[in-house]
Amino acid sequence: MHENRTSYPKRKTQMYQQLQELPKKYKVLALIKMYKVRSTQILPLRKILKDDVEFVSIKDKIAKKALEKIDIPGIKDMIGELSGQCMFMFTNMSPFKLNVLLSKNKIMMNARGGDISSIDIVIPAKNTGIAPGPMLTEFKDAGIPTKIDQGTIWISKDTTPVLKGEVINEKLASILGKLDIKPIEAGISLFAAVEEGTKYTEKEMVIDVEKIREQFAQAHQEAVSLSIEAAYVTPENISQILGKASQSARSVSIESGFMTDETKEQILQKADAQAKALAGKAKDYKPA
Repeated sequence: MHENRTSYPKRKTQMYQQLQELPKKYKVLALIKMYKVRSTQILPLRKILKDDVEFVSIKDKIAKKALEKIDIPGIKDMIGELSGQCMFMFTNMSPFKLNVLLSKNKIMMNARGGDISSIDIVIPAKNTGIAPGPMLTEFKDAGIPTKIDQGTIWISKDTTPVLKGEVINEKLASILGKLDIKPIEAGISLFAAVEEGTKYTEKEMVIDVEKIREQFAQAHQEAVSLSIEAAYVTPENISQILGKASQSARSVSIESGFMTDETKEQILQKADAQAKALAGKAKDYKPA
C-alpha cells in the first residue's frame, strides 16, 4: 500500500526532477529501447556526444508521471512508448541527424552464445598464451587446429569457424572472448522522438545517407540539363549553353550554305558531295 507515501528514494526523486526540467531545456526528446543494448555501447556514445546530448536512464512509471505533468506540445505522445527498459536522449540536434550519428558510431563487441556474426570470423595462427587443459577440447570442438608448444596452446593455421550471418555457439563465443576477437557489430537507433511538437517513429527517422546523396546528384544533373535546354544561364552552365548555341549556329550555317570562316570548309565539302551525287545520277539517267 503506497497511497499515503510521502517520501521516495533519492534516485527516483532526482530522475523525476530531471524529466521535469530537461524537456524545457531542449527541443528534442528521443527514446532508445534498451533491449539487447549493452552498457559498452552507451559509454562511448556518452563521450562522443557529451557536448550535444544528455542521456537519462529511466523507469517507465516515474517517466510517465513526469511527462504527464509537462505542458509541452508532443511530450505526452511519448508516454505510450514507455515500456520495458528505456533511455531518453535530450538534445537540440535534429532527431534525423542524431540517428545518423548513432548509426555511424557502431562498435565491435564480444560475442555471446546465440549471437549472429557480423563478419567472417578468422582466427589466425598464433600462440594463444593459454595453458593446455580443458581448453584443448573446446578448440577441437570448434574445429580449430591446435598444437602444444613451449607449454601453451598454439593455433596451427588460420581458421574460419563461422561466416558472416551464421550463429556463434557458446563454446566458440568463449574462445573468441579469450582471444580478444570481437565479431559482433553493435549500434543503437532511435525508437521514437519528439521535436517541437512533432513525433517521429523509428522508421521515419531512418535515413539512407548514400541513397539521399545519389538522389541529390541525380536531381542536380537533371536541373543542369533542363537549364541548358531552356537556355537559362547560370554560372554553372554558361559554358555548356554557349557551346550548344555555337554548335547550333554552325549547323544552321552549313545547312543554309551561309559561309563563315568556321564553316566554309564544311559547306564546300557538302556542296562537293552533293555535286558528285547529282553527277552520278545524271550519268545513270536514261531517257525514256
